[in-house]
Amino acid sequence: MKKQYISYQDMMDFLAGAMAKYPDLIRLQSIGDTHEGRPIMMVTMSQDVAYADLKPALLYTGTIHAREWIGIELAVSFVQYLLDNYPSNPDVVEALTRNTLYMVPCLNPDGFEYSRKHFSFWRKNRRDNGDGTFGVDLNRNFGINFRQSTQTNSNIYGGPGPFSEPETQAIKQFVESRDNICVALDYHSQGNVFFPAHKFNHEAEIEGTDLNILCANMAREIYKVTNRQYGIHRGKPPANLIHGSGREYYYDRGILSTVVEVGSRNIPDYLINMSQSVDENIPALLYALRTTIDYSKLAPSRPESFSIKEITANTVEMVWEPGAEDEGCYYQIYRSETPKAPCTRDNLIAITSQLRYTDKQLKSGRRYFYNLRKVNRVTRIKSPFAPELKIKTLLERDEFAFTLFPGPEKIGYVGELTRTSNAEHFGHNSLFIGVNKTKGICYGVIDYDMSRLPADAKIKDALFSLYPMNRVGAKIENYGEWSVSILNPDEISDITDFDQIHNATPIQTLGDAIDSDQLTQGIWKSWHFSALEKELIEQQLEKGRLLLRLQGPVSLPVGNDSQLMQFDIGYGRFGGGIHYRPSLDLIYQRKPFQLAVGASAYHTVTSEAVAFGKLQSGYDANGERIYGVVDFTLPRMSEQSDVVFTDAYFVLESASLTGINQPMRFLVEMVDLDAPDFEQLATGEPIEFIGYEVSSEGLAKTARQTFMFDSSARQYLEDCYDQSRAVKLVIKATSASRQQDAVVEWKTASNDGTMSTQLVVEYIERRKQPLDAPENFQASLEGGMVKLTWDPPSDSDWVGAYVVRNSFHPPRSPFDGVKLYAGKDGYTFDKFGNANLAKYYSVFNYDNVPNYSAPAVLKFSSDEVTPIEFDEFEAQDEIEQRYRQGD
Repeated sequence: MKKQYISYQDMMDFLAGAMAKYPDLIRLQSIGDTHEGRPIMMVTMSQDVAYADLKPALLYTGTIHAREWIGIELAVSFVQYLLDNYPSNPDVVEALTRNTLYMVPCLNPDGFEYSRKHFSFWRKNRRDNGDGTFGVDLNRNFGINFRQSTQTNSNIYGGPGPFSEPETQAIKQFVESRDNICVALDYHSQGNVFFPAHKFNHEAEIEGTDLNILCANMAREIYKVTNRQYGIHRGKPPANLIHGSGREYYYDRGILSTVVEVGSRNIPDYLINMSQSVDENIPALLYALRTTIDYSKLAPSRPESFSIKEITANTVEMVWEPGAEDEGCYYQIYRSETPKAPCTRDNLIAITSQLRYTDKQLKSGRRYFYNLRKVNRVTRIKSPFAPELKIKTLLERDEFAFTLFPGPEKIGYVGELTRTSNAEHFGHNSLFIGVNKTKGICYGVIDYDMSRLPADAKIKDALFSLYPMNRVGAKIENYGEWSVSILNPDEISDITDFDQIHNATPIQTLGDAIDSDQLTQGIWKSWHFSALEKELIEQQLEKGRLLLRLQGPVSLPVGNDSQLMQFDIGYGRFGGGIHYRPSLDLIYQRKPFQLAVGASAYHTVTSEAVAFGKLQSGYDANGERIYGVVDFTLPRMSEQSDVVFTDAYFVLESASLTGINQPMRFLVEMVDLDAPDFEQLATGEPIEFIGYEVSSEGLAKTARQTFMFDSSARQYLEDCYDQSRAVKLVIKATSASRQQDAVVEWKTASNDGTMSTQLVVEYIERRKQPLDAPENFQASLEGGMVKLTWDPPSDSDWVGAYVVRNSFHPPRSPFDGVKLYAGKDGYTFDKFGNANLAKYYSVFNYDNVPNYSAPAVLKFSSDEVTPIEFDEFEAQDEIEQRYRQGD
């Protein structure tokens, strides 16, 4: 297996030969020596390489962990790709003309060669620790959050002090002698995931959007090659998972930095797996190099105060401020329906020079994510992105929404080999789904309580969302799939019983399964329910429960020990908090009531007179129009709630047609008249047209006709109801030729006494206006956390308060930020935030639709310094413990 891989000497020989052949393009230098005397080689590539240090630069580091050979393999292949495609490929020319590549293919030469020749899975360097142990984990030896340790035999031993090792000293001196490095990529294995840097605050940072989009766009390039999805996951600060890493050291210096974990094994089959990993990552690396200049001092300034002006069910109006150096720039706006999505031409929705934009034709009750950046018109250099804007459109007037979360006792996993402890997993451990040799087959179980949904709910949209938090246990490329099934809760007496869950026959398995190469760590996975699946939810309403089973592979190929995926439950020490709970978002409609209203008055209006109690339309002997006018008075339909008209139609039946020799058509108009008046009817403009006109031929065939109200006409009809105004409809004849004595008489009542002319309204009871904003919103420090308090309203329609945090601007939507709380209390704590950082909080009142009120907003900052206590890592199982210890 190892034969196809290159050695450290092979790498140096290749680079030396490349420099000799392309001296204007590539420069090779040693930046230091290792414990065993090997040179740490740095390759610099740029057009006119003598000026490389004057251009924005990308720093590539590879194989800092000895057994992670992808770093050196990808580095050599990428250099070869650049040489092969310069100057024929314009993308390569642009990348090297405007940017510089600094590359350390192998930052741990001693450890790498020891891994090659002696122990394949050696991780550290080869320091002699003086106590019979060897090695320091170089990715724990940098200065940011360095941790002192005496456990020299540990695979994650960070050394006697920060930067104690020649390898980390070498890269430190190189980085600190150059201020042109803008992006740093540190290549590792395994996981198929990007780990962007963070500052251990558990709060969004101004560069967070840039990091996510850089990774997402690189992931898009990878996907185009192999269809493999890479995740993006920043971990869960303030749990201090990694101490002294290079990633955080670069980020602390203002460099956009991310780890790239490639593949599912450290030293896989070269021809099948490693070659694929290399090939899929070359376009991603080229993209990163090309866009490095966009994060340099040459780039325009970041747009500021990107926020929401107004949201409706189908539109979003956004506004922003230019920031500095706006002259000569325009703006690009990107929209996606998922977080951490790429920003490419595919989702570029607007280019504008204005400081506002309205996005239209959106779907109601849907989440959208917007990203904004500035572009210099001349140089085409792009600015960093403004912090991502997150919104949810309002519901349509006939829609309700409900988000279901499982209680802690209703979510967990059951393992084949953990039967005695399965009940303890619920509400505590992550969802482990798949199979390994320690746990056996594992299923996730989620039991949603649906009792709060109305029995007549008609499900219009259903979205099940799950957050993948770790895929290190899914070690086999292109093996297995993960899916979600609906189970019959009547057949399961104990959801913690493995055998019952394992042997259950699914009612339905949802949509598309997730193939192993589509497993993404740190990016929400969602299932949109089909029409059949939504009907199944409606059937489960009778049972009051929706029981889901999540399943993965149930067997392992020979020589493998794990194909297990880990998903967040949002509870307990291992959960990411309230906003990481598996959710089921429902949009539904209620069964409408129907009311048929007879006319309160009939009028026939001619140029000569108004006849009460009869209804005619057409033309008189002089060719003047005859108007039929119908009045309706709508009764009160509900005393407790607002009413929304979901449908309406006007029923009209002809009694006789007289003197119609030429074709005529009859249309129905809605008008605003104090009293029937010929002049007003002849010269006035209708408020709305009702349905489509009907012909005299059509009336002769079908006497009874129905005229449907469109949405605008229904709204006016509803306004009449709300304001207790009469509804007036006019039946008017039209003809292409002159008509005389041509009249239709309309029935006012059937022979059996029932209404022939009637207005039929379908309606639901639903609150239309939001509640007032919360009052007396305040913040204080208590126990090192921000405590937020407000006064709950006394309105009987109040369901709860919704609290959200945003680090950059006041949240004007409850979805524009991090959800902290939703419920009936008058207080909450920001348990994950850093109380030392300024930020904005908003609290919204909501009803049972839900309509959300205008926010009560405050900006929080404190002069008091609050110590931050970092949680110690606690493993959930042996595999996770071994991974965190570097074993």
